[in-house]
Amino acid sequence: MRELALGLALLGGAALAEEGAATRGAEIYMNSCATCHGAEATGGGPMAAMLILQPPALTTLALSNDGVFPVLRVVMRIDGRDPLVAHGSPMPVWGGYFEEAGTPATLRIETGQEINTTQAIADLVAYLEAVQTQ
Repeated sequence: MRELALGLALLGGAALAEEGAATRGAEIYMNSCATCHGAEATGGGPMAAMLILQPPALTTLALSNDGVFPVLRVVMRIDGRDPLVAHGSPMPVWGGYFEEAGTPATLRIETGQEINTTQAIADLVAYLEAVQTQ
């Protein structure tokens, strides 16, 4: 099922920076996000009990945004421009890492405008868009 969702997103995802982005993003997600948001991105990862606020399901971001995947909001949460205090410090822990470790990338947001980010964040966004529930 997840492979089908990834395949469908690769055909038309707005946040897809390049072929293979969602696959690379899945690896980044498992290494950096799954401990809090769960292996299936549905919340309740093994570290969730230690956090002040429970990590939300990331598979319903589009559903909670009138069916549109919120690319800009997701990028800004990951890179720290829109911090969320979830565990006593700004969320995400990984934002600085992605900024320093990544090569530049550009994504098209919901309004059609472009936003600059890193390839690692672009890949992670492509993965998250791929796992949205319908």
